[in-house]
Amino acid sequence: MSKKLRIGIVGCGAISEIHAQAIQQSGNAELISVFSRSEKNACRVGEKYETKWSMDWDEFISDPELEAVSICTPNGNHLDYGKKAAEAGKHVILEKPIEVTLKRAKELIDVCNKNNVQLAVIYQNRFIAEVEELKRQIEKNKLGRLFMGDAYIKWFRSQEYYDSAAWRGTSELDGGGVLINQAIHTIDLLQWLMGDVETVFGQVGTFTHERIEGEDNAVVTLRFKSGAIGVIEASTSVHPAQSRRIELHGEKGSAVIDDNSAKISVKGEASNEDEKDENSGAKSAGSSSPFGGFSIEPHKNQFEAIVDAINNKKIPPVSGEESIKSLAIILAIYESSKTNAMVNIDDFSK
Repeated sequence: MSKKLRIGIVGCGAISEIHAQAIQQSGNAELISVFSRSEKNACRVGEKYETKWSMDWDEFISDPELEAVSICTPNGNHLDYGKKAAEAGKHVILEKPIEVTLKRAKELIDVCNKNNVQLAVIYQNRFIAEVEELKRQIEKNKLGRLFMGDAYIKWFRSQEYYDSAAWRGTSELDGGGVLINQAIHTIDLLQWLMGDVETVFGQVGTFTHERIEGEDNAVVTLRFKSGAIGVIEASTSVHPAQSRRIELHGEKGSAVIDDNSAKISVKGEASNEDEKDENSGAKSAGSSSPFGGFSIEPHKNQFEAIVDAINNKKIPPVSGEESIKSLAIILAIYESSKTNAMVNIDDFSK
C-alpha cells in the first residue's frame, strides 16, 4: 500500500470541516495541519481534527511533511494562496470555483504548471454514484442524441446567511451571488452531461436580500455546441427550498437528477425507480443551513480520485482547465445580463 498524501487545509471556515472529514475518511490521504488568519478558527478546527494548526503562513507552507494544500478560503483569494502553495512545491486542491475571474483562474493554472504541481477543483457532485452511472449511460448512447438539458436550483438563504460573513455576495471575494456560489455545482453537472455550452442569454437580479452585490435570482437560456438547447433557473429566495433538479431529454428517452438520485426512462423500457439515498445532503443544501444532513461520501470519493492522480502523475479529475468551463458559463451569464445580449462562450473566454 502506498503512503498517504499529507494534506494541509488553508482557511478554517464552514467548508473546511467538510474537507477535513473527507480527507480523514479517504483511504489514501492524511490531514496533517490547518492554517487560518483567525486564531479562533485555526484552533477550533485543528483541535477538533487532532492536527497541527497555525496562523503563521511561512511556518505552515514550509513544513517539509506537507505535500498538498486544500484551499477553503473565499473564492477571490484562491489565486493568492494557490500561487504561494505552488511556488512552495505543494499540490493545490481548491474548493469551487477555481477563482472569480477567468484572468485569475488562468494565472493560477499557469503557475501550477510552471512549478510542476497538480491543480484540482472540488466538484463533488460528479462523484455521486447515481450521477456517475448516468454519465456512463449517456456515453453509451442510452438516451440517444440529447436535444434539451435544463437545471433548476431554487433554494433559500436567509439574510442572516449573507450577513454572517463580510465576503458573502460580494463581487471581489464571492464573485457574485447564487450562480457562482450555490448553482455552480449543478451548472457544472449540466455541461458535463450535456457537453460544452456554445451561447448563453441570461437575466439576473437581486430581489429579496439586502446588502449584497451579487444576484439572488437568475434565469438563463443556453445553446450547447451539439445544437441542443436548455435553461437554468437559480434562486436563493424560494421558500420553501426546492430540490435540485436536472432534466436531460434525448431521442431515445429522458433522465432526471432529483437531489442525489438519478432516474433514466427509455422508450420501451421500464424506468429505474430507485429510492433516494436517505443520507443525501442535497435537499438540506437548499435550506438556509447549507450543511445540514450533508453526506461526505462524494467529497471523499473525489479526494481519493485526486490523490490517486497525484500519486500516479495523472491529470486529476476536474483539473484547473476543466473547472474553467463552469466559471466561464457563469461569467458569460453576468455579461449577458449586463449587456442584454447573447454571449458566445468561446469568444468571451479568450
